[in-house]
Amino acid sequence: MSSYILTTDRLNLIEMTKDDVPNLMEIFSDPVAMKYYPSTKGEKETMSWIEWTLNNYKNYGVGLWIVEHKETGEFLGQCGIVPQEVDGVFEMEIGYLFVRREWGKGYATEAAAACKKYGFEQLNLKKIISLPDVHNTPSTKVAERIGMTAEKTIIKWGKEVFVYSITV
Repeated sequence: MSSYILTTDRLNLIEMTKDDVPNLMEIFSDPVAMKYYPSTKGEKETMSWIEWTLNNYKNYGVGLWIVEHKETGEFLGQCGIVPQEVDGVFEMEIGYLFVRREWGKGYATEAAAACKKYGFEQLNLKKIISLPDVHNTPSTKVAERIGMTAEKTIIKWGKEVFVYSITV
């Protein structure tokens, strides 16, 4: 049984487990959903992603969480707080990635807003960032809708990304 981290009006955010490979594959095997990532992922890469997430839970007390529909339990995507290095500084990032069939329904914004609140109120973070690809307009809009502003662009993961941020 997964641990519930957050709930919103429509969503539950729960800890990821090794049983989430099939759900995550719905995103990771979709070239459209993965357009701003280096490539799609197979099951082995998906398992590595889960291992990375579980290590983040253990080492930092945060990570990407599975987002499911509160009423139906249906898998919608992932959203959470992950450690990132930006210009040599350790920052906490809100990251989000949802299945394409659920795009445009406000789930990413709702989940990201809940993560922002959790980061400030439960973790006592002073600053939270998001790192969307400069060409990924829907992701930049999510960052803006939760009150973040673009600080600069950097090269990370071999591409240009915005550094959006918000402080307490």
